[in-house]
Parts: sequence; structure tokens; C-alpha cells
Amino acid sequence: MSERLNRKIVILRAPALRATRDPFDGPGASGLESAVQSIAERAVGMTVERDDNPSSSTINALRNDPTVLGFAPAMPMKLIEPLDADAAPAAAVTWGVKAVGADTSPFTGTGVTIAVLDTGIDADHPAFAGVDLVTKDFTGAGSAEDDNGHGTHCAGTIFGRDLAGQRIGVARGVQKALIGKVLGGPNGGSSDILASAMLWAADNGAHVISMSLGMDFPGWVDELVTVNGLTIPAATSIALEGYRANVRLFEQLANLLNARASVAQTTIIVAAAGNESERAGNPAYEINVAPPAAAFGITSVAALADGAGGLTVAPFSNTMATVAGPGVGVFSAWLNGGTKTISGTSMATPHVAGVTALWAERLLAQGPLSPVLLQSKLIASGTFKPLKAGTDPVDVGAGLIQAPTNNN
Repeated sequence: MSERLNRKIVILRAPALRATRDPFDGPGASGLESAVQSIAERAVGMTVERDDNPSSSTINALRNDPTVLGFAPAMPMKLIEPLDADAAPAAAVTWGVKAVGADTSPFTGTGVTIAVLDTGIDADHPAFAGVDLVTKDFTGAGSAEDDNGHGTHCAGTIFGRDLAGQRIGVARGVQKALIGKVLGGPNGGSSDILASAMLWAADNGAHVISMSLGMDFPGWVDELVTVNGLTIPAATSIALEGYRANVRLFEQLANLLNARASVAQTTIIVAAAGNESERAGNPAYEINVAPPAAAFGITSVAALADGAGGLTVAPFSNTMATVAGPGVGVFSAWLNGGTKTISGTSMATPHVAGVTALWAERLLAQGPLSPVLLQSKLIASGTFKPLKAGTDPVDVGAGLIQAPTNNN
């Protein structure tokens, strides 16, 4: 890590593992169960910290500290900017809600807590009437009020109530939502803020965390060049080093959230794959899933468009995603009680987050919720049937996710 640039760092820390018996130490040994329990307890005790100006000795101490699970430079985060779309035709149910089967599912997300980490929310919007919105501002703006519209749009797709007789929400039975404003404001948009918000959401009972944002790699390279005076090759190498460290950090965070499920609630993270591809460009190109969605343990989401010959991969949608959701021409809530139709993997992600909530409700009715079971059920629900023939699985992962029924 290039600590001489005096960049702030984000630190993931947890209590050291307590000593356990060897799991194979004699008859009836319970060391394995004890070790699992110890890891879960350690995961519950994890914290996210920040150091604004670490010295070389601090960096060395962190490398040798058994309570430090990982650390990385705080990398800039940005909104995955949506694309404009034609106004959606009036319908009783938005095409995305119908495509994932939420309109015919007997499940609504009742009893499931959703977290949306984005630009905040228009809390007074009629789409959220009756929902217990627990908000926190991580940006220094003073409140989680949405001044962009993106977070409101995503929340509307996940759990929004009907607007003027039209259904926009996949899981409109959700009664509690955690809204973290992590973008915008004077301090918004960095990986340390996002990691803190993810932990806050999990600590406050989120079963599903929805994130439609990405790391700003080009922006960081530009900052290293213009602010720190580095050459482009040097800046790119340093940014790439930080990029890898951040992916590892978010993998650790996701893994620990899974590990703590035995002593706390299950938390699944769903994130947008990114809009950087140009499949119809000249030259055409595709880009792999961008962080934080690229981290192992996070369910990444590609975007699909509706069409006469079947659903197709959106031209902007990044490849190598875990699953896919409706992401073109999505109608949902907007600022000042309004509505808007836009496109992006940002719009596909809340469809998947909403369906995850439906699956969580389905599984909670059967007993304790396991993160492995919830994620496997979600991924296994993916289908290629509505997709255009010849769709490459590399682009859509398991396919278009589907809401649970009483028969699955």
C-alpha cells in the first residue's frame, strides 16, 4: 500500500479468535462446533475503522495485528449513473415486477428488513406510506433526504407501494427499511463510508442489502495524477493496488456477515454489476463486473431489456454477473412525490433485492434463515426461458431471477 500518499485507509477489525480444542481431539470432541461459534462471535464483534493519515509504522502494525482482518485505501465510490429511457406505457404492474413473477407470488416480503445504501430517500413519497424508514446519513449532509432521485427510485422498485393504481414494488409487504445515504453530501462516496454503512445495516437487522453503486477507478487515477502529481502509469499501478485491496476487504466483510448468521440474522448483499460496457459500440466491448459487486460473496446483477423476441442483455450491462434482473425502461418513484422511467444495472439490482426479500419470507416460515440457503434459492430461481435464444450465460449468470411460489 502506498502510504506515502497520505490517503485515508479503511480497516476491518474483529476480536481475536479465542482458543478452541482440536476438533479431532478424542471421542465426543466439540472443537469444530466451538470454532464455528467463535468465528460467528468474532464476526458479530467486527468494526469498521478509518485512519486519515497512517504512518509507515501504523501500516506495519496493522499487518501484524491479529484483530485486523484487512485494510485498504479508502477508494472513491460513485453512483452507477442510470440512462434515460422512454416513458413506460401505463400498466397495472410494471414490466419488471411481472417479469420476475412477483405479481403472482403469494409472498410480499412481510417480516423481512431491507437496507438500501444509495443517495437517500424521499421519505414523504406516497410510495413509502406506512413503511418504517430508519435512516442514517453517512455523508455529512445532515439527513438521508434524497437530493438525486436514484435512491428513491431503487427503494420504490424494492418495496414501493402502488402509485395511482400501478404496482411498482416487488416486495410491497416490507414494513421496515434501513436507508443509508452513502453518496452525495460533502463526504459521500468512498469505500470506508460504504463499509461502515453495510455493517450498520447488518447490525440493525437487514436481511437484504441493496447497493447500486461502484468504485470510481478512473476518478481515482485522475486524482492521483492531478492532485498528487503522479504520472499516469504510476497512478494506474497505485490505483490498481488499492482496487485489489478493496475487493479483498469487501470479500472479508461479506464472508463475516455470512459467518455471523448462526448468532445473528442472515444478511445477503446484492449489488449492481455496472454500466461500463458498450456492446453496441464501435468498437464493441464488454467489461467484467465492477466492485464492490465483484467481491466474492456478493450477488452481482446484470440488466435485461424487454423485447419482442425475448429479454436481451442491456448494451451497457457488464458481464460475469451472478444473476440478472429487469433493468431497461424501469418505472418507479422519484423526487418530490414524482415518478421516472430510467435504465441501468442500478434498476435491475432492486428487482433482485426485492425477490430476495420474497425468498427470505418464504424460508423464514420454515425455520431459521441460512445465508447459504437463501442465496442458493435465489440463484437457483434463475431461468433462461424468457431470454432471447442464444443469450450467453456469461452475461446473465443463472439468468432472470424468479419470485417464490407455494410449490418451490
